[in-house]
Amino acid sequence: MIGDEIMNNAPDFASNDGLLPAIAQDADTGDVLMLAYMNAESFAETLATGRAVYYSRSRGRLWRKGEDSGHVQQVCGVFVDCDGDTILLRVRQVGGAACHEGYRSCFFRQVTADGLKIIAQRVFDPATVYKHD
Repeated sequence: MIGDEIMNNAPDFASNDGLLPAIAQDADTGDVLMLAYMNAESFAETLATGRAVYYSRSRGRLWRKGEDSGHVQQVCGVFVDCDGDTILLRVRQVGGAACHEGYRSCFFRQVTADGLKIIAQRVFDPATVYKHD
């Protein structure tokens, strides 16, 4: 998708413990969908394929968004902040939900004076989507 010149000027993952925060933002609405982490390998695969690939800290491996749920992210744009330590992906969320809890966005809870309030509807039931044998 993007050439060697970009990869040569990519963020220096080595000076950031190998991982950088990556924000996924809806390309059409601007809504923030999720925050994950990328390493150099996931960044390169994302650029090469046009699909969001992250590094799962809990699994200790690459996480190709939607590999279990089918809710993939097609990348429309890749941005790096001024310090070179945060990545922004503008994506089209296929399937309607970015969150493993079944919501469109991982930010489905709002802090209110009465505590956390769920402000969104589930797109899918995680118990039926993530069937682990």
